Amino acid sequence: MTTRATPAKTAPAKPQGLRERKKQQTRQRIRDEAYRLFAEHGYEATTVDQIAEAADISPSTFFRYFPSKEEVVIEDEYDPALAEALRARPADEPIVDALRGALTGPLGSMLEGDLEQLLLRTRITFTDPAIRARSVAEQERSERVVAEVIAERTGRDPGELEIKCAAAALIAVFTTLVRHWVEGDGKEDLLALYDRHLPMLGRGFSF
Repeated sequence: MTTRATPAKTAPAKPQGLRERKKQQTRQRIRDEAYRLFAEHGYEATTVDQIAEAADISPSTFFRYFPSKEEVVIEDEYDPALAEALRARPADEPIVDALRGALTGPLGSMLEGDLEQLLLRTRITFTDPAIRARSVAEQERSERVVAEVIAERTGRDPGELEIKCAAAALIAVFTTLVRHWVEGDGKEDLLALYDRHLPMLGRGFSF
């Protein structure tokens, strides 16, 4: 894929108001308490009422933030964070190098801060049939996000098969590495795994 020589352009982020910050804090508190309860009692045994009580909110408030308990596991901020990090990279940088560079910045810090929850939510995804089915749709959504960024960087259409294949390959490697990391109980350095194995996409398979 060819890339444009002009720098990538992104719209400046709008500063969050107090109301939005409070909403974000409440959402994070709900998620934190939910994962604490999942770890203590198991996903199936934990109820929305228990999560709401632990987060010091009403069940109706919980449902204003998450339509269901399942959404606490499914929903995350990784896709927009990944897109933002890639758009901040030089436009003439190969996409794999851009990904590796993105993981050394705020996106990597975000992942490192979420490792405990990421480990638990991935285990839940493996074992809960409903969430496992939903995760397929979420993976497809991630592929579309990456395809849009690749298309922006290359001046091409995100619907082109080559662009979609590239995005699918990148997300597949991300997913496989997370699965490997979880199967090893999170003992390996996840960011180091990305840095070590993403380059094979850039050089092509040699086996």
